[in-house]
Amino acid sequence: MNEAAVVESGAMGRVAYARIAPNEDLVQGVEKLCLAEGFRNAFVRGALGSLVDGCLGTLDGRFIQVKGPAVEIVSLAGEVRSQPDGSLRASLTGVIADPEGNVYGGPFVAGGNNVCMTFEVTLEEWLPDKKAAA
Repeated sequence: MNEAAVVESGAMGRVAYARIAPNEDLVQGVEKLCLAEGFRNAFVRGALGSLVDGCLGTLDGRFIQVKGPAVEIVSLAGEVRSQPDGSLRASLTGVIADPEGNVYGGPFVAGGNNVCMTFEVTLEEWLPDKKAAA
């Protein structure tokens, strides 16, 4: 592993249940929902929906393109974090299934995962301690 572990203290905040519209990117849609709700940091707690096509990252920096239509999301987890420039960045990982039932897993690539019909997501706000945020 190349990344160092970070331990952060804080508290859970509000919960938002929201919908991402058809043809909107999953990753960017989660970021927009957080902005709309005023969440600077959040966890994805649940999701239900499908994608037109799927695009997942691989360990070697390449991409897996999964053709639809209607690529089902089997599971989704992740978080949204505030960046130093004030923007938000969602890191979402999951398992998807293509129309033939083949299963793939990995991080969702921003801009490559358009929602098929609608997508329901539950977000929980994370409020880091003031000391930890400095």
